[in-house]
Amino acid sequence: MTALVFLILPVLASAQEAADPAPELAKPVKLMTLSMKPVSLQRQFFGQVIAKQTVDLAFQVSGQLETLNAEEGSAKAKGSLIARLDLSGYQRAVSQAQANYDKAKRDAERLASLRGQAVSAVSVRDAETQLQLAEIALENAQDDLGHATLRAPFDALVARRLVSNYQTVSAGTPVVRLHDISELRVDIQVPEVLFRQAGAGDGVSFDAELPGDETRFPLALREFETETASIGQTYSITLAFTENPGNFVFPGASVSVFATAEGRAPDAIILPETALIYDPAGAPSVMIFEDGTVREAPVEVELREDGRLYMIDGPAEGTQIVKTGASQLRDGQRARPFTRIGE
Repeated sequence: MTALVFLILPVLASAQEAADPAPELAKPVKLMTLSMKPVSLQRQFFGQVIAKQTVDLAFQVSGQLETLNAEEGSAKAKGSLIARLDLSGYQRAVSQAQANYDKAKRDAERLASLRGQAVSAVSVRDAETQLQLAEIALENAQDDLGHATLRAPFDALVARRLVSNYQTVSAGTPVVRLHDISELRVDIQVPEVLFRQAGAGDGVSFDAELPGDETRFPLALREFETETASIGQTYSITLAFTENPGNFVFPGASVSVFATAEGRAPDAIILPETALIYDPAGAPSVMIFEDGTVREAPVEVELREDGRLYMIDGPAEGTQIVKTGASQLRDGQRARPFTRIGE
């Protein structure tokens, strides 16, 4: 008898569990609020940080490098010495030109004082011409001496040394690359439609986000190319950081740019296609979320030229509906707002 009781008890327990099913769990759903407020369109672009300007400094004369004060990554104030050639040859050329000028000046003055006596007017004019030529030669020699020294044309960051010290360089050979980082900028490629909005100042704003940092830095439009790229029908836009993005942000760094365009208020509520469900006759509906449950509500929609669906008739503005996955729900099903994965 006792053994029979132990056999019957599990059967009764199973029957009780079958009679009392577990309560239905609320299904997480993504919600949206019906609104006719202006729609913000946001696009993400990948860009590159650039300097306000980048120059490759080069000597206008040739010679052997004697000084190269250009440690890569170092900052140089405007007017700082960057590089210098061996000046001895150019200094001698200046001295020689100065001596020739002094002699030509003395000759011109002497002949001018003897004009009309033992010296003809032609000789005087020839002496004056030689003086002018000597003056030009002196100026050229002085210019060559000045061109044998390179100085920073602006407050600069040394990007790269392009030659080694004590190397013999010819005129026009780049010696060092400098960045003007008084204002950091960003280059991006923008589609034609958004480019027209940005050029018209139609409420387009730009923000930058650096890798590993979620901080958004506002950007200002600086310039843009007026010809599209050969591929993709895009325009190149140059933006500038209006705030300091922090240390160790140098030209060449990658950056994500977010362009936000504020559109005009629509004349009807815009619905995403994922919010619609259809009955066998093809009539559309949405799932309204209220008090932890969803219920089906019919709507009337219109597809317009911009490719978006506008609700002509349906729930009032401010109503919460299921944004995606409405077709997976049934009328009266329990639901809860989706917040994040794993919750």
